Amino acid sequence: MIKQGTCYFTSESVSKGHPDKVCDQISDAVLDAILEKDKTARVACETYITRGLVVIGGEITTRTWVDIEQIARNVIKDIGYDSATWGFNYKTCAVINVIGQQSPDISQGVDVGGAGDQGLMVGYAVNETPQYMPLSLVLSHNILKNHEKVRKNKTLPYLGPDAKSQVTVQYKNGKPMRVDTIVLSTQHTEDILDRSGNKITDKAKKEIEKAVVLPVVKQWIDKDTKIYINPTGKFVIGGPQSDTGLTGRKIIVDTYGGRCPHGGGAFSGKDPTKVDRSAAYMARYIAKNIVAAKLADECTVQIAYAIGKDEPVGFYVDTDGTGRLPDEKLAKIAQKIFPLTPRGIIEHFKLRSPIYQPTASFGHFGRENFPWEKTDKVTALQKAAK
Repeated sequence: MIKQGTCYFTSESVSKGHPDKVCDQISDAVLDAILEKDKTARVACETYITRGLVVIGGEITTRTWVDIEQIARNVIKDIGYDSATWGFNYKTCAVINVIGQQSPDISQGVDVGGAGDQGLMVGYAVNETPQYMPLSLVLSHNILKNHEKVRKNKTLPYLGPDAKSQVTVQYKNGKPMRVDTIVLSTQHTEDILDRSGNKITDKAKKEIEKAVVLPVVKQWIDKDTKIYINPTGKFVIGGPQSDTGLTGRKIIVDTYGGRCPHGGGAFSGKDPTKVDRSAAYMARYIAKNIVAAKLADECTVQIAYAIGKDEPVGFYVDTDGTGRLPDEKLAKIAQKIFPLTPRGIIEHFKLRSPIYQPTASFGHFGRENFPWEKTDKVTALQKAAK
């Protein structure tokens, strides 16, 4: 929890065109394509991207076939890497498929409803935003959602697909008061560089600030807020041309912006028998419903599993002193109301459906279109609490 007194907390986000996020989207697009045809498939798909090359590996066991190379190219095209302008082109890049089958040693435990791996998963919620998410992360995501909109509708045609945002929020006595600092680094074409060729023009900075940043943060800023647009000067070379990408390397962006612990694994490319993913969604669902039920201002939930076993080996609730009931009692109530076996989680959220690619950018939590974001257990929690 953000403590008493004045303090500053920071979260970051990355765009769809960031190399790591490109990989997450490809891995989840492969997962969706397979689940569309084979709902019982076992998928653990990993993607690596670098200059002119995409490598797709992992372990997949399925009764169907999908065109993995074409899936990857379609994702890259949709993101916007469609010409030499941005240093990477979906038409000309090489795509290498090195996928193997999942070990049958794992299957014998999963087939009977057990967890696909050991591990601990964490969910979190806080009542400082309508999304029950940290304000710094919500604003960071929203800046980049707006960046994508402005880029694709050609309001600022010089913006490229690769971008990162960072927002620092000032808190006082645990409450967000204002945004102190905003950083936006965005790929761009050379035509907005000044005469030195080493930085973008002040005109371009003001255009980006006005079109991308201010519509998102205007109610939180004041005259002392610092806004840095491309603080290194320029960002012409970006995307896979400048940095390698790998599935699962943006786990803090994917989750809660650093406001709580993270579990043992990443999400993208994994089918729901992998509790790294499905149980993390359940942990968020539990935490959000507890906070939405006004049983706590903030809640962290941890669930732990042993490979091949269906019931959790550990379940933990921590409200950091904000709970209306003792944490131990909240944990007992939650264990009665929410399904916690891998099979129960999969059935409750209908996780064998092809719903995953949209999760692979702008965070897995805080958007109402995902089933684990529903607050439909509020009444049950409130009744049990009485």
